[in-house]
Amino acid sequence: MYFAVAFMIVFALWYGIWGVLSAYLGCMIGAGVLADMPFSLNVIWSTADLWQALIPLTAFAYFKANIRLRTKRDWGIFLLFGCFLNNLIGALWGALTIVVVGMVPGTEFFVTFQNWFTGNIITTLVIVPFCLRYITPYIQQTKSYVQNYWI
Repeated sequence: MYFAVAFMIVFALWYGIWGVLSAYLGCMIGAGVLADMPFSLNVIWSTADLWQALIPLTAFAYFKANIRLRTKRDWGIFLLFGCFLNNLIGALWGALTIVVVGMVPGTEFFVTFQNWFTGNIITTLVIVPFCLRYITPYIQQTKSYVQNYWI
């Protein structure tokens, strides 16, 4: 279970591109530097987290969805782009990356992908809706809240 994925999604929706960049850098430091991963691999590996945060941000901005999940349409956008598609791409990217560099044998790709994807889906479904529904109103009152991508 990668609990950070839920907070990456929420922070991207609250803080725009700054939340996305924080997800990427957080993965580089937390999963890369601290695990002594080679820099060239770390740059590529961490892109999984970038996608997982950028996809929901882009979808919510493009479709002008309410991040407080007030309507069925908002929920649909969240489920499709903030839970399924972003985690699918992140799990594919991450699992493929570690197979290509030999950290995991090719025969373990599907198990790695399945565990990654399933864990992220569960974490996202449990944490993100709660944060968006109940904490967002307070975050939106702060100066740090970003309405779209940058401001």
